[in-house]
Amino acid sequence: MTVLHVCTTCRGTEEVPEGGLRPGARLHAALTEGPAPAGVTVVPVECLSACNTGCAVALSAPGRWAYVYGHMTPADAPEILKGAAAYAATADGLVPWRERPVIFRKQSLARIPPIQQEA
Repeated sequence: MTVLHVCTTCRGTEEVPEGGLRPGARLHAALTEGPAPAGVTVVPVECLSACNTGCAVALSAPGRWAYVYGHMTPADAPEILKGAAAYAATADGLVPWRERPVIFRKQSLARIPPIQQEA
């Protein structure tokens, strides 16, 4: 199962009024307006420690490379979900470069290798 983590505490560059909805929470809402792609679960998290990069999301699945992407907005939700679907369709998390949404090609913050099982 692929997990799309969405930082709901991200503020981006906006000043958020007391009690206001943060941009990360708005991004999560946009990503969950409709059904997630097959094999993808959208999970809110309180912090991805990418605070200087606007709204951040992360993709991971057991035995696959994981990714962290930044500078996301609610308007990017369709492309994020498209990228998550492409990721979910891989065995190793490595989506060919040209098959990735442009926002994933240009806004990648980190690529993390799969955890190796000890023998």
